[in-house]
Amino acid sequence: MEDTKTLHIAMFPWLAMGHLIPFFRLSELLAQKGHRISFISTPRNISCLPKIRSNLSTLINLVSLPLPSRPDLPSDAESTMDVNNLQQQPLKHAFDQLRPALVDFLESSTPDWIIYDYASHWLPQLAGELGISRAYFSLFTAACLAFIGPRSDLAKDERSTPEDFTVAPKWVPFESNIYYRLHETTKFIERIDEDKSGPSDLVRFAISVEQSDIVMIRSCEEFEQDWFDLLRKLLEKPVIPVGFLPPVTESDVGEDDSNWVGIKQWLDKQRSNSVVYVAFGTEPVLSRDELTELALGLEKSELPFFWVLRNSPRSTQSTLEELPNGFTERVKGRGLVYNGWAPQVKVLSHDSVGGFLTHCGWNSVVEGLSFGRVLVLFPVTNDQGPNARLLEGKKLGVEIRRNERDGSFRSEWVAESLRLAMVDDPDKLLNRKTKEMMRCIQDKDRNEGYLGRLARYLEVERRQVG
Repeated sequence: MEDTKTLHIAMFPWLAMGHLIPFFRLSELLAQKGHRISFISTPRNISCLPKIRSNLSTLINLVSLPLPSRPDLPSDAESTMDVNNLQQQPLKHAFDQLRPALVDFLESSTPDWIIYDYASHWLPQLAGELGISRAYFSLFTAACLAFIGPRSDLAKDERSTPEDFTVAPKWVPFESNIYYRLHETTKFIERIDEDKSGPSDLVRFAISVEQSDIVMIRSCEEFEQDWFDLLRKLLEKPVIPVGFLPPVTESDVGEDDSNWVGIKQWLDKQRSNSVVYVAFGTEPVLSRDELTELALGLEKSELPFFWVLRNSPRSTQSTLEELPNGFTERVKGRGLVYNGWAPQVKVLSHDSVGGFLTHCGWNSVVEGLSFGRVLVLFPVTNDQGPNARLLEGKKLGVEIRRNERDGSFRSEWVAESLRLAMVDDPDKLLNRKTKEMMRCIQDKDRNEGYLGRLARYLEVERRQVG
């Protein structure tokens, strides 16, 4: 058998928990193959990571780079969950200012590979200059990445209006249901236009992908074969699936036992597969009208629910105060509204949970499907709209109906989708499909196969370069 080289791999994710956790999970899996990992982020983000397992402690090095302060950011802001929507772009500019510190680390530690995220569009060029191999790790699906398209088309700016994003792009040769709804893409275009002081997210994506040596995707070919094939043609470089990286229950992020004990006691009292878990991640912020209609929809569904309701960043008002008058009293016993952080993986793994009302962030989607939970889809921003179309097309969820132009919706539509997912599912199709997906995601042999092929590729390609 050919000897394999032990690699030193640097990991540099974007400052969002939905990115940090998959990067950390991949770090663990590569470390299990014997490779040395330098996981690079800011101090507070590193403190929120799961504890490194004892058998990997000598292989994973956590590298803290202090985030430069900016007058347009709170002094303690280090991730997307610490800022509001208007501060997302300033956070990216602060992230860009990590470049000198990162260069110092890379020059002194000389890793073989650096695996990076979409926001660090400046990284692949400098890594190339230092002789470091570059892998772009997409935490978006192959379908979403293909929808964004090759940089040559972005540079021509052919899609400049909201309507341009509501249809499949010209380079998709097969029938596709991947697109943005008008209310989603209007917000998307507005956000691009808001910030003129730096590159847009689309440009960051395009450069990060174009200047990589390989593209890695948190998905698998069995799930979206056509999109992987198309992406390889568009990018003309290796596109490597790493599998779904299913969560590990015992290492749920930042787990606080006192939080979980109370939640578990409530869930233990509910019937198996009866509860709808409701959570919208760390970034999306809902309007008062949206909160009202969602709350009334949950009430009208007559289903048990556990709703994690997070306060808006930097807001002095509790989101609980924005709920309809008398709501919590009317649903008492059947529904629980939880204000604050909850261990999502542990909640989803509980036997009483049967459905997941989600914002369709890819990390949350993978976590929900890992436990066979039927998805009720309520996309808010970024890749979440295309994710919802992809999932509904595969019968893995039900999207809540919304007004195409302004995104408004009625509580009756929420209740209708919840009932369809949990009770009125014809022939239990959604339930069967999600259970099939759960088995696919949790398949140890399949996961090991994807990881093994990735590790061999990194080892062989770096040996050829060296």
